[in-house]
Amino acid sequence: MWKAVASNALSVLVVLLFVLGGVILTGRESFRAEGPLETAICFRVESGANFNSVSKGLASEGAVSSAQIFNIGVDYSGKSQDLKAGSYLIQSGATMAEISDLLTGTGRSTCGTEIVYRLGITRLSVQVRELDPETNRFQALETFNPTEDTVPEAYTRLREQSDTKIRMAVAEGITSWQVVNHLNSIDFLKGSVAEIPAEGSLAPDSYEIRPGDDRNEILARMSAAQTRLVAQAWADRAADSPVSNEADLVILASIIEKETAEPDERGMVASVFANRLRQGMKLQTDPTVIYGITKGEGILGRGLRRSELRAPTPWNTYVIPALPPTPIANPGRAALRAAADPDSTDFIFFVADGTGGHAFAVTLAEHNRNVAAWRKIEAERAEN
Repeated sequence: MWKAVASNALSVLVVLLFVLGGVILTGRESFRAEGPLETAICFRVESGANFNSVSKGLASEGAVSSAQIFNIGVDYSGKSQDLKAGSYLIQSGATMAEISDLLTGTGRSTCGTEIVYRLGITRLSVQVRELDPETNRFQALETFNPTEDTVPEAYTRLREQSDTKIRMAVAEGITSWQVVNHLNSIDFLKGSVAEIPAEGSLAPDSYEIRPGDDRNEILARMSAAQTRLVAQAWADRAADSPVSNEADLVILASIIEKETAEPDERGMVASVFANRLRQGMKLQTDPTVIYGITKGEGILGRGLRRSELRAPTPWNTYVIPALPPTPIANPGRAALRAAADPDSTDFIFFVADGTGGHAFAVTLAEHNRNVAAWRKIEAERAEN
């Protein structure tokens, strides 16, 4: 009798183990199978949350097929204590394993709201924007000038959220004085800047910042980034580069940066200056004259006078026969590359063509025709 009972008990145990194995296998397959999410979502994990509440939230959002399986899978993979607060972009069809990795990874938010300080040449602006998970594009919620406009409630509220990313986008061609002036207008930064960084030494780029960051440390990051960009451009320079050292490379790049905002034109503008330098011609470029007047502190806000074109300053390339002594702005990566490796052309003249670009010429006669066409466009615009 006891043998029969033992045999039956063993049989039941075998069946239970078989069933349990099947459940585990099914759970593991479900954990790694394509998920039910049809469109991407932005899922927020609050500070102090645990996987029990997160798994229920994911299930209610349709991101996982089973909150229980998700919880067990996270626990089985040893990540139950690694949950990080933030806003995460969960793609359509994401597996539970992928979601688990996302929520326990770096803690860097991949969606949600973002505050962007745009350090421009003429003004500082702030944009509060939110990522649309379906299009993976940001949509602006608020845009304002922090030194002139009333600060929107959305900005104040969202800035306090730990998962809101804050960054500053620095325009190419901005001067070092303008950078410091804008940084001083960002009220949540700390530290007093004792000296304006050397012109051309700061890299225009996008930088993540946080409340309490020191302005001097931000400038140090920008300087280190520019040092790397200049070194790379110099290493990749053409054999017949018109400049003989990195300092002159930055000076030339800054002039190119101020002369055109058209990406496709940088190489041609660079070729004009390269040809002039090789032929010993004066560069004759207006932005250098303007810098001699403003020293990079703000914008001129008017056209140049004939007397200013003739006035001798260290930066007036209508007067001096070579490059000015310093950069006239902070050039970006593309301008540095153009200065190091200009297009191969015979152009030695260019003038605005009315489209935002320029008309290039080899001969003075051709250039004069281009200038006449531009003057006509200016006159017509003045009448309208």
